[in-house]
Amino acid sequence: MSDSAAAWAAIEAIRNERLDALFESAPDRVSQLTIEQSGIWFDFSKTHLSAALVDGFSTLADAAGLAPARAALFAGKPVNVTEDRAAEHSAERGVGAAESVARARALHARMRGLIDAIEAEAFGPVRHLLHVGIGGSALGPDLLIDALGRDANRYDVAVVSNVDGCALEEAFARFDPSATLLAVASKTFTTTETMLNAQSALDWMAEDGVEDPYGRVIALTTAPQKALEWGVDETRILPFSESVGGRYSLWSSIGFPAALALGWDAFEEMLEGAAAMDRHFKLAPWAENAPALAAFADLYYAQIRGCETRAVFAYDERLRLLPAYLQQLEMESNGKGVTRDGAPLDRPSAPITWGGVGTDAQHAVFQLLHQGTHLTPVEFVAAIEPGDALDEAHHRQLLLNCFAQGAALMAGRANDDGARAYPGDRPSSTILLDRLDPRTLGALIAFYEHRTFVNATLIGINPFDQFGVELGKEMAKAADQGGERFDASTRALLSRAGLG
Repeated sequence: MSDSAAAWAAIEAIRNERLDALFESAPDRVSQLTIEQSGIWFDFSKTHLSAALVDGFSTLADAAGLAPARAALFAGKPVNVTEDRAAEHSAERGVGAAESVARARALHARMRGLIDAIEAEAFGPVRHLLHVGIGGSALGPDLLIDALGRDANRYDVAVVSNVDGCALEEAFARFDPSATLLAVASKTFTTTETMLNAQSALDWMAEDGVEDPYGRVIALTTAPQKALEWGVDETRILPFSESVGGRYSLWSSIGFPAALALGWDAFEEMLEGAAAMDRHFKLAPWAENAPALAAFADLYYAQIRGCETRAVFAYDERLRLLPAYLQQLEMESNGKGVTRDGAPLDRPSAPITWGGVGTDAQHAVFQLLHQGTHLTPVEFVAAIEPGDALDEAHHRQLLLNCFAQGAALMAGRANDDGARAYPGDRPSSTILLDRLDPRTLGALIAFYEHRTFVNATLIGINPFDQFGVELGKEMAKAADQGGERFDASTRALLSRAGLG
């Protein structure tokens, strides 16, 4: 039996205890399972983690080589084994191989120079930025601007990812083409949906009389030559490193719309907050390491208790896009069926990530969480400082509901009437920010990145490739060119829609 297999066997042999019993048997449980880092309070005490389980998962981490894998990640080694590529998103915030950090700083300086030129009206009066991208090229910037830019009056930004023309038309209706810049975000500068949206945006500008639409394009890409060939001037191409994956790329030039909308100081603060979390993940022992402890809980529920989903609820309207961002980060990274060595994975991979916004979700999906037959670990994310200037009763009720939901999930309530009985013993974790600002948001996103990495390493998969997104795209392209033979159902759908 391998060391990892032995560690898993030891974890599986640990007796499952109810949450109330865990609190009763360990008076210091809260202090043992909470971590304060980078202006964020991580509370894992309402999960079923026990001292024995934390020790067991720490042993597994050592057996699975988490420490050397972490060192390889930060050193810029090729941890993406299927593509023989490093994963250097942390270098974008100053933590990584020296040459990669230097390159990232140089590219950030280039981006800042372009932003300075825009602010100096080198492009004329600019009021709007239309950012087109998809996946990581859109989700990250959209989250940052929605979370931090609500009071910003610098530029009006629309992030459009969907190839559905309705999404573009909504932005067109808001913007003046003559005062709009177009940011085209594509790692390869060949992404079908993004390039079609970009061309339609150029057509919109031309139809409204903009003399040189291509002169208003900013390209965000790892393929500057492709952008040049497409028609973008070299001075308006913002490259980033090939070793930065799409869903990890908001720290690079993909973050351009956020840096423009929020200001460079805010973008730098976000990088610094993420770097602080990098250092914490790099140096803290596993039992005191927020990303590691969170992953230990994730693995316990997915691997030991058979939970197929994980729910994230942001009790802050400014973080309403966080669940969607985490869906890509976690499921595209760890939704794999083979190990790093290409062998079939013999245990569950990532659970399905889903969620919503509190308190809306309490009146929609929490019925299942409290009384349904599915055991679903829940994560609450909130901020102590309100983001509004209204009566403090608003934020008070928001936080009271957030904390009460976690307490109710754990405690439950007995009742002779089964319809009114709550079984309790339902786990949750709470992530409480002192305030939502660029620094804490940067730290929070970096925490989720490292948590995803720990999960992947302990089950032996590569979180940095995403071949599963390719097949459907390839078939769509082939069908458009008349070269794909489909099943009878798909042929009928194509025919009914007038596509084949």
